[in-house]
Amino acid sequence: MLTLDLSFYNWELFTNYILKGLVFSVQLTIFATVGGILFGTFLALMRLSGKPFLVYPATFYVNTMRSIPLVMVILWFFLLIPMLIGRPIGADLSATITFIAFEAAFFSEIVRAGIQSVPKGQSFAGEALGMTYGQNMRLVVLPQAFRNMIPVFMTQTIVLFQDTSLVYAIGAYDLLKGFEIAGKNYGRPIETYILAAATYFVICFSLSKLVRKIQTRVAIIR
Repeated sequence: MLTLDLSFYNWELFTNYILKGLVFSVQLTIFATVGGILFGTFLALMRLSGKPFLVYPATFYVNTMRSIPLVMVILWFFLLIPMLIGRPIGADLSATITFIAFEAAFFSEIVRAGIQSVPKGQSFAGEALGMTYGQNMRLVVLPQAFRNMIPVFMTQTIVLFQDTSLVYAIGAYDLLKGFEIAGKNYGRPIETYILAAATYFVICFSLSKLVRKIQTRVAIIR
């Protein structure tokens, strides 16, 4: 009969195995979110520019990335980048580059929708004041669009944090990897996977509650 024993889980196990993976997962989430938003905003502006030589490449990139499983992209970048540059870059850096490139496609769609949600009258008012397209976008449209997009950005970030567990495929030491190693060392693989699931749930559920509060505040500001 299978019995579960969680008494082995203590502070020493957390600091020796789990903490390192948690730090990497959080760092990867932050880097991928910031980099993805910046790159995604650039892609969104390309798609909204109305210029075919900008629209078509950006559209192709976004649609391609959104149509491929993330784990395949992780493996591609991990195997192809060292071949292209002639030297290994390590699982951690490869994962960071992959997540920024992949998440940018999703963030670009959020940014594009956010920009389109700003009333056209705002842009017309900026043009009437003599603003250039760049000034209008930077000073009038994007600030309003980003305020509207904050809850969606955070929701995508939660999904991103969950997806960081996929770097397990290339051997990166993430949160899930930390639990796996702890389970092997303590001879309790089933219990550690249960604890890993509980940890992901607590983190993501707490963040989702925060998103709801922020969404309510943004709605009040509107």
